Amino acid sequence: MFDRFRGVLPKASLEGTHFLIPFIQKPTIYDLRTRPRSITSVTGTKDLQQVNLTLRLLFRPDVDQLPEIHMTRGPDYDERVLPSIGNEVLKATVAQYEAEQLLTMRAEVSDQVATALRKRAADFGIVLEDVALTHLAFSSEYSKAIEAKQVSQQDAERSKFIVLKSEQEREAAIIRAEGESESARLISQATKTAGPALVELRRIEAAREVAETLSKSRNIMYLPGGNSQMLLGLSGN
Repeated sequence: MFDRFRGVLPKASLEGTHFLIPFIQKPTIYDLRTRPRSITSVTGTKDLQQVNLTLRLLFRPDVDQLPEIHMTRGPDYDERVLPSIGNEVLKATVAQYEAEQLLTMRAEVSDQVATALRKRAADFGIVLEDVALTHLAFSSEYSKAIEAKQVSQQDAERSKFIVLKSEQEREAAIIRAEGESESARLISQATKTAGPALVELRRIEAAREVAETLSKSRNIMYLPGGNSQMLLGLSGN
C-alpha cells in the first residue's frame, strides 16, 4: 500500500477486504500464487565445450518482503531478477564440470544449481519452490565427436570378440588334433596286437552300417549273390 504521507507501508495486506483512504492511499496488487518460468543459457564447461541449458523455475514472492520488492524492483521483479541470477548460477556451476560429467552426473548438477539459486533468490525476496534442468544439449561438433567415440568403442569390442573367438577356435583345433593323433596311435597299437582280425572287424562293422542305411530306403531291392540265375522269381533259360 502506498500512502502519500508515509510512502510504502512496511506491512503488506493479504487477500480479503481492506479499507483505504481515497486520494491518499493507492494499492498495488501482487500475485502470490506459484508461477513457472524458463531460463535458457549458453555457457562453457570445464573442458571448454559449449552447452545449451534450459532451467525451469516455480517461484512466488516472499510476502514479508513485498514492500521492499515494490520499492526496489517493482511488479516486474521476476523479469528483473530471475534471468540475471539464473545465468549467473548456471555459468558458475557448469564451469566446475566437464562435458561428459554433465551427462553422467546430471542429477547432482541440478541439485547444486537448485541450492545455489534458492540462496541467491532469497536475497531478492523470491521463494523458489522447484528448480530443475529440463534441457541439456551440446554443440553439433561435440555431439558428432561423442558419436564417433561410441562407434570406436563398439568396433573395439567387436574386434576383441573376434580375437577371443579365433583363440577359442585355435584351442579347439589343437584339442581335436591331439584327439585324432591319440586315436590313430591306439588304432595302430591295436592293429599290431590283433593283426588282420581288427581290420576284418572294422570292415564288417562298416558293411553293417551301410546295410542298415540301405534297408531304410524303399528304392533298394536285394538280389541273391553268387551264380544264381534267379531274378525276381523267374528262372533263366
